[in-house]
Amino acid sequence: MDLSRLSAALDGNAALQRRARLAALAIVVRSDEGANTVRVGERIAVEKGAATDAAFSLIATAATWSEFAKPVPAVGFQSLVGMQRVGHLRVDGDVLAWGRNMLFLEQLFASLRPPIETAATVGVGAAVIEPVIGRYLRLDFNGRPHRLYFEEAGQGIPLLCLHTAGSDGRQYRALLNDEAITRRFRVIAFDLPWHGKSSPPAGFETEAYRLSTDLYVDTVMAVSRGLGLERPAVIGCSIGGRAVLHLALRHGASFRAAIGLQSATHAEAGADTRLRDMGVMFRPDVHGQEAAAGSVACLIAPTAPTADRWETLWHYMQGGPSVFLGDLHYYFTDGDLRNADLAGLDGKCPLYLLTGEYDLSATPELTAELARLTGARHFEVMKGMGHFPMSESPAEFRRYLLPVLDRIAGGP
Repeated sequence: MDLSRLSAALDGNAALQRRARLAALAIVVRSDEGANTVRVGERIAVEKGAATDAAFSLIATAATWSEFAKPVPAVGFQSLVGMQRVGHLRVDGDVLAWGRNMLFLEQLFASLRPPIETAATVGVGAAVIEPVIGRYLRLDFNGRPHRLYFEEAGQGIPLLCLHTAGSDGRQYRALLNDEAITRRFRVIAFDLPWHGKSSPPAGFETEAYRLSTDLYVDTVMAVSRGLGLERPAVIGCSIGGRAVLHLALRHGASFRAAIGLQSATHAEAGADTRLRDMGVMFRPDVHGQEAAAGSVACLIAPTAPTADRWETLWHYMQGGPSVFLGDLHYYFTDGDLRNADLAGLDGKCPLYLLTGEYDLSATPELTAELARLTGARHFEVMKGMGHFPMSESPAEFRRYLLPVLDRIAGGP
């Protein structure tokens, strides 16, 4: 791997230049072929050997670094955090410094790859008003008043959309604007309490937010009742993909169908849990939301369009303090379904499972096992996609989603 390419990574990139000035650290990059020091500051300098003042070392085999540097690396080699997560990369030294700078370092080291040719961003031309309507829903549940934001478009079968941990309903922007979907489905994407444009309940300043299974299920059911939805279909990704399973278990008859994106009984442990345990996502000396974005960047496929990739990460960078951390309590602990009786779940609620090939959290293998346990009527691996299919690659995602929606609209 030619680290000298890092020296030009800042050229013409004002955002990366600013991040580099703020980082101001030295990193050792090691392999079985030797060590180099990368100094980050006004410029990027690469030196032979391992400097003693380095904050930490990134250690991997030469073969691993070579795979990482390919234009389209194999699954598990798409990012630094991804390689750390699956065991291809070891970080030695000041792990807090690593956590502070993950997103910057992902962007910096991605410059080692030749650029991928992607379609140019097309302008909209004349001003366009989208057919998406945003409103607030005030309702009481679990003994507390809430004010929740939701967006909707279309008519027909209600399709209730559940966003990922630490993000919000903007992830479903493409579905809300897709006429092929909205002419048959009333697409509704709402922000969970504490997320996006939804407010936390009164008194939140005295609480430590933690999402639980009961709270998630109660929230979805309250929104469905509040909007007067009659047997909606529900689609959820990541924590939403887990929630659709809990909804099917507890309230299957209330839903026409459940679509699980990146669904699994549990999540593969990795960088997320380590970062959570060391508290890097909620410290006064760390930008928690940028750390959150850095921790999930590894879950996006390397072929995702640049604009969609960064919009997905931007939603994470805008999250409330410790909200992503609170969602992970549900994802890793409270919502674990490994001990649940899932046999025949598809009989309670028709279940459709779609999982991205590059997801390192709810992997295709985990979703395949879930499909077997539940008897899901459809399971498919989405090639060239990661953990956020509806937002990271919306044009590709619709190729997998539209046939599923056809079956839901036409079936019993």
